[in-house]
Amino acid sequence: MTVLTTPRLLLFPLTHEVVARRVQGAPFAAVLNGPDGPLTVQVPEDWPGDALALLPLFLAQWPPEAAAWPGSFLAVRRTDGQAIGLLGTKGPTTPGGEQDIGYGLTPGTWGQGYATEAVGALLTWLGAQPGVRVITAETALSNPASARVLTKLGFQVAGQRTDDEDGELLLWTRPATPA
Repeated sequence: MTVLTTPRLLLFPLTHEVVARRVQGAPFAAVLNGPDGPLTVQVPEDWPGDALALLPLFLAQWPPEAAAWPGSFLAVRRTDGQAIGLLGTKGPTTPGGEQDIGYGLTPGTWGQGYATEAVGALLTWLGAQPGVRVITAETALSNPASARVLTKLGFQVAGQRTDDEDGELLLWTRPATPA
């Protein structure tokens, strides 16, 4: 997998090293290969926010042959090499071409447009993947900021469901390549 780039972010494939080191504790620094060579990435205590509980599951299911977790990215600010988020796919693409995504940023970066920028790059990447026709996502009703991100990126509400942990969720969808 390649590093995805935006004006303010580098999206590095999520590596086993970063996940294992974060599960052991934080903060720490990791050297990752960026488009302009090695970059020292600072991984703070609050990365990856709410997704921290998922990291042990990532490790337990990590494909032994995979250097990076398929379809998942570490969002890093270009200006200071700070890890600010985690985003990616939530499993394989369905036989019908549907791909579900998720994303989360560290709280100190909320409200600055980073989520829209990062998810936009992920959508562009997914649109180029074979077999991906529709991209889906879910947001909690209690998280209107995340709903705004998806609306800005062309998603439309496709339904609603209740989750035991997250409560009421909006279900979102959009074509993999926008019209």
